[in-house]
Amino acid sequence: MSQSLKGIRIIELGQIIAGTYGGQILSDLGAEVIKVESPTGDLGRNPSVAPYKGHSGLFLTFNRNKKSVVIDMKNPEGRATFLELVKHADVVVDNFRAGVMQRLGIDYSVLAAVNPRIIHCSITGFGSEGDYKDYPALDIIIQAISGHMAITGEPNRPPVRLGIPLADLSGGIFSSQGILAALYEREKTGKGQHLELAMFDAMLSLLTYMGTMWLNNGELPKPPGSGHEYSVPWQAFETHDSYVVIAAREERHWKNLCKSLNVESLGEDPRFLTNFTRVKHRDELMALLIPILQSDSTENWMKKFRADDVPASPVNHFDQAFSEPPAIQNQAVIECDHPAVGKFKMPAYPVKMGNSNEVIAQPAPDLGQHTTDVLKEILALDDAQISSLRASGAIH
Repeated sequence: MSQSLKGIRIIELGQIIAGTYGGQILSDLGAEVIKVESPTGDLGRNPSVAPYKGHSGLFLTFNRNKKSVVIDMKNPEGRATFLELVKHADVVVDNFRAGVMQRLGIDYSVLAAVNPRIIHCSITGFGSEGDYKDYPALDIIIQAISGHMAITGEPNRPPVRLGIPLADLSGGIFSSQGILAALYEREKTGKGQHLELAMFDAMLSLLTYMGTMWLNNGELPKPPGSGHEYSVPWQAFETHDSYVVIAAREERHWKNLCKSLNVESLGEDPRFLTNFTRVKHRDELMALLIPILQSDSTENWMKKFRADDVPASPVNHFDQAFSEPPAIQNQAVIECDHPAVGKFKMPAYPVKMGNSNEVIAQPAPDLGQHTTDVLKEILALDDAQISSLRASGAIH
């Protein structure tokens, strides 16, 4: 069985994470992703970012399965060559600042003129119009301005950034969804379209029910640490040697927890009978549970919790997380063989397609590695034409 998106060609003008993660997802599903880079390359190639054997671990991660073509868009012949590639593509993705595509002469109106079926997805920080369109939009800035840092961390402590670059990742997650929807719509209409995604909007969307409560009730949540505003017990607890998370909101799980802790009387205490009353008496309950959980090891507690069907987990770091049985059983790690850094592993795409068992695990490309191959295979240029483009500075 072939990969689901085999035959779909995507031209990626993306940089770093927001403009590359979506392409990685689509490449894992079988799409051909051609990274068109400037002569200096994607900023994500900076080897000081997650350094690994002289390369950027960030770039190696977000650009697997892709091809690299170097075209100077500021060179007229380079721009013309890019537009020739667009004629043979299905999707163009960029995450430039607002106005850059227009200044380069390759905005959607130009792309659609050469290929009416093209789908163009633009990822920006705050949108292509409006007061903030020219503002820098790095991940931490979007996390801060969208309210996420205000609800991350421990109470009465300084704001905390989420441990992963969620704002950048949201650009890839939502853009890939939008592109898939546009491809499906094109099957019905035969026409392409322009998509726009603002990372700020994506992060507001990810506030989900907490955003709903603010918009309707005016509730401003506080940083909960590992706790939960509406559920008790639902947090991390210190054990004798580390930490364990317990999420026993439902009454049957609360009863099971009391059994595991050998305090079944707590399950009959009027203060703790329901989640509603436990939330009301949170501090009293924590004062009882904390010393009990500190009395034994995480390993021993987990044996009891799993035997008694208590929703719980150890608080793993990466060494433990990637050693858990599902990481191996679900093939959650893939291995690439890069000519410069050798074999290396990375997290895999999580969706397993029922029609295909094939896993694509090609290493991230060197800058311009596929320029000649792509121009020959897609545009049918000969060696003389490619040499002429190289001499003019149009390609590298």
